[in-house]
Amino acid sequence: MTMNSIGRPTAPSATTGTDVETFTGNRGLDIEDGLIFEVGRNDVTGVDVPETPKVASRLGAHARKTPIDLPGLKEPETMRHYVRLSRQNYAIDLGVYPLGSCTMKHNPRLNEKMARLPGFADVHPLQPLATVPGAIELIADCGRWLLELTGMSSVAMSPKAGAHGEACGMMAIKAALTARGESRSIVLVPESAHGTNPATAALLGYKVVAIPAREDGTVDVEAVKAKLSSDVAALMLTNPNTCGLFERDIVAIAEAVHEAGAYFYADGANFNAIMGKVRPGDLGVDAMHINLHKTFSTPHGGGGPGAGPVVLSEKLAPFAPVPFVRFDADGKAEFIETRKQAGDTATPFGRIAAFHGQMGMFVRALAYMMSHGSDGLKQAAEDAVLNANYVKARLKDVMSLPFGDRHVMHEALFDDSFLEGTGVTTLDFAKAMIDEGFHPMTMYFPLVVHGAMLIEPTESESKAGLDQFVGALRSLVARAKAGDAESFKAAPIHAPRRRLDETRAARHPILKWTGERPEQQEAAE
Repeated sequence: MTMNSIGRPTAPSATTGTDVETFTGNRGLDIEDGLIFEVGRNDVTGVDVPETPKVASRLGAHARKTPIDLPGLKEPETMRHYVRLSRQNYAIDLGVYPLGSCTMKHNPRLNEKMARLPGFADVHPLQPLATVPGAIELIADCGRWLLELTGMSSVAMSPKAGAHGEACGMMAIKAALTARGESRSIVLVPESAHGTNPATAALLGYKVVAIPAREDGTVDVEAVKAKLSSDVAALMLTNPNTCGLFERDIVAIAEAVHEAGAYFYADGANFNAIMGKVRPGDLGVDAMHINLHKTFSTPHGGGGPGAGPVVLSEKLAPFAPVPFVRFDADGKAEFIETRKQAGDTATPFGRIAAFHGQMGMFVRALAYMMSHGSDGLKQAAEDAVLNANYVKARLKDVMSLPFGDRHVMHEALFDDSFLEGTGVTTLDFAKAMIDEGFHPMTMYFPLVVHGAMLIEPTESESKAGLDQFVGALRSLVARAKAGDAESFKAAPIHAPRRRLDETRAARHPILKWTGERPEQQEAAE
């Protein structure tokens, strides 16, 4: 393998099989592009604007003392630059996105079309409520569907994301304990939990006590009972858990928690595996956030912003934050700013957000629910579980299962013991997946499994797509066991950029353009 002048591997010739360096550094439609500071010039702009009149600055000491030095590009140059960048990103619209625990499912274009309708796309948080009755009704209707699916009594639609929803639910629990005249200080969290669970508890001033996972990857009710006391405020449990397993003792766990006077918070990140099949409220859950991007197909990550509604049990409903939306006796949606306005004596903990929520996310989620219906949502959960078990069944003879060959829910968890003696690490294996055209699965999580490889295919994927994905993984396993460790260490070879030193990039990020590329700076040093 040879490298060209810009550090990219050269392409092999179709006729001779030898490496050929192109003048541009491009490889067909894989266009090489410099940084925007290298493409543009900071002394010109792509638009002619008149000279601005001189005015007295009101910024005082905050006024900029040096030129802003932003590069100027023409409109075609700007478009080409960002389109070329976008072609270097993997996306759910390109192929299977097997991130475990993150649920990277297809976002139906119908949902996107609905979110762009006038009255939804252009609604403003400061406009009078009288001008947005349809939007208010949609939020209330979305909340009604969530209550029906979860079997809970109240819903807070205002949290902006899953972790924000966790904070909301735990703040409701804290308010309920305060109303009882109690100030409990401990929250129990299983070792396999999402990292936001202990972080949320600590943020609210609680001491976090870990519950170990038993050998089969689930939580033992006796281990929970051993940690319960009059000082425990809540248990935060994910079900199905982050090992992709259903907590079979969840009802007994909930009963033990309630008997101790504590509350049961369920992390609803994996609700997509049980929607239409099981109602968390029937299992004894008191509070649960719902990631709309995971369960109801709203955009994930850069496609956001997010939304993390929280459903609450009858015991916690009086402490839900304001404002909230509900249907009155006549079936009309109303926006409630205070509990007194609602005609009850509840004591909410306050507000979790300045405004109500993310309108576009509610539109997309409700469009997903209504287009599927109750039977379709149930089938989506069943298909997600079917796909995960199919992946597990196709790979179990070549990759290792940390908890044995048992039925999984929405995701299949493997460990790295199948790579022992090959010289290939979990990271090497994941980087080689990039050359096969796939985004790597989630690595090293959950922490209870060494070298974890967590795969969640979601219900979006076809059997043909999963067969190609499985075939690629089986091929990589065969290469690793055949002693081809050197190519794994070099991977990815075919990506626009080679393997990065991720630790160094995280610890020593270069956040400012200095006129030199990092490799030039290193050479100068």
